Amino acid sequence: SSQFYFLLTGILTNMSPLQSLLLFLSILVLFSLAVCEQNGDFQTLNTKFNPRIPLPPLRTLSSSKRFEGSSDLVKLKYHMGPVLSSPINIYLIWYGNWARPHKQLIKDFLLSISDTTAPHPSVSDWWRTVSLYTDQTGANISSSVSIAGEYADRRYSNGKHLTRLSIQDVIATAVRSKPFPVDHRKGIYLVLTAEDVTMDEYCRAVCGFHYFTFPSKVGYTLPYAWVGNSGTQCPEVCAYPFAVPEYMAGGGPGKLSPPNGNVGVDGMVSVIAHELAELSSNPLVNAWYAGEDPTAPTEIGDLCEGLYGTGGGGGYIGEVMKDKVGRTFNLNGLRNRKFLVQWVWSPILNACAGPNAIDLN
Repeated sequence: SSQFYFLLTGILTNMSPLQSLLLFLSILVLFSLAVCEQNGDFQTLNTKFNPRIPLPPLRTLSSSKRFEGSSDLVKLKYHMGPVLSSPINIYLIWYGNWARPHKQLIKDFLLSISDTTAPHPSVSDWWRTVSLYTDQTGANISSSVSIAGEYADRRYSNGKHLTRLSIQDVIATAVRSKPFPVDHRKGIYLVLTAEDVTMDEYCRAVCGFHYFTFPSKVGYTLPYAWVGNSGTQCPEVCAYPFAVPEYMAGGGPGKLSPPNGNVGVDGMVSVIAHELAELSSNPLVNAWYAGEDPTAPTEIGDLCEGLYGTGGGGGYIGEVMKDKVGRTFNLNGLRNRKFLVQWVWSPILNACAGPNAIDLN
């Protein structure tokens, strides 16, 4: 502009030739930097890094080594909906062909939730964190969890490929066969599919999910969850850390030995635990979750995914235990069972927590 021209002329008139030259060079450098930045050729020190130098694990969430994932940025909110405060009745639907030992392993985990005889750290100790959540009356999630019924759909009544909607048809088939009642007050329906059953977005986006049935499909609004057996489909995704992706081969922690010797079913146990914790605290998707979108809530299991012990984060599961033959676990269950189950978000600590935590402070 003309104002800038007269200002610059006045400044140069009162400067020595050397000062004028230095000013000119400074202006030229600033102009060059501006052009480079506009063309994408310029990077600040905050964004420039050498990809050949490994970066340390990102620890922006917490300065505490005891409860990884703690953060003032996590806005977990209560949205006034119900939680499962009455004794919880689980109705199991075994979809496809299931070996009896595999079914027993999963049932032993579910029965361990209310069992108080297992040594610490136990599955029931882990569930105590889930039980901290309350509804608007102050009633806590129940610590009483039982298997109220089972139904085996060995004929694959809805085929070997399922969708989120056809899962409700699977539940409707089980309910109409009357192996167990419609329990819309205390019941949750857990659909477990065999390893030859595929699901929309399975492996790519989900390993399990929970929701509630539509009255038009089942006749009632019933909380339910689905979990798939990833033993042959995508163990490196849904049974991690008992299998690891190819890109991790040779770098980072290797795969761990499953506590009960079955990659697919041991992997399912942690996903089942994840879904049960979220189903109990957010059964109708209007209770406990972070974020503003109820169609894509971040729930108490999501906040701690991949964390199994103290020091977890950045692809490291944390400090866990090994038995005499090297199998990895972090929880004890009934009948001397061992399980590896992810941590969940504690509303008291405002952090991920588990009973196997080690105080390093």
